[in-house]
Amino acid sequence: MEYSFNVFNKLAPSGIILALNNLLKEQTSAPVILCIGSDLSVGDSLGPLCGTMLSERTSADIFVYGTLKKTVTAKEIKYMNEFLKDTHPKSPIIAVDAAVGSAGDIGLIKVTGSGIKPGAGANKKLGKIGDIGILGIVAEKSIFNYSLLNLTRLNLIWSMADIIAQALSGFTSENRVKIAV
Repeated sequence: MEYSFNVFNKLAPSGIILALNNLLKEQTSAPVILCIGSDLSVGDSLGPLCGTMLSERTSADIFVYGTLKKTVTAKEIKYMNEFLKDTHPKSPIIAVDAAVGSAGDIGLIKVTGSGIKPGAGANKKLGKIGDIGILGIVAEKSIFNYSLLNLTRLNLIWSMADIIAQALSGFTSENRVKIAV
């Protein structure tokens, strides 16, 4: 199942919370948030920016991996899958990442119940990660993906990260997030 929310929709954070509640209704363990991306490209910085915002808004109960200070890039996914399964065996993993899509999808935040495949838009063959995926469509898919990610407006990334962080902090049962270092 997939849910989509426009970055300009004032109800997007509430919608994301409802989507997460629906997708994780059977879960009793606190989720682990994995924010994927790099601060070297504006378009790819959605995950680390969201992780940083989330870590500043909350404190204590949920683990967040991937901030601007300590990024988790697509290259580390093969190691993160095993690490997260060993470290948080009963917790659902919510993976946050930037993505490319059609021109009409730019500005959409998609919540999916099947996790994500980081780097898929750049034709990288990396494994799936997460039980839930939150993707921000930041640029149009083309053969020039890297250059398009660098031409993405920071305001769009900032707005998406803010909405996702607001939703994730509101999703936690006691509004507490633990920052993993």
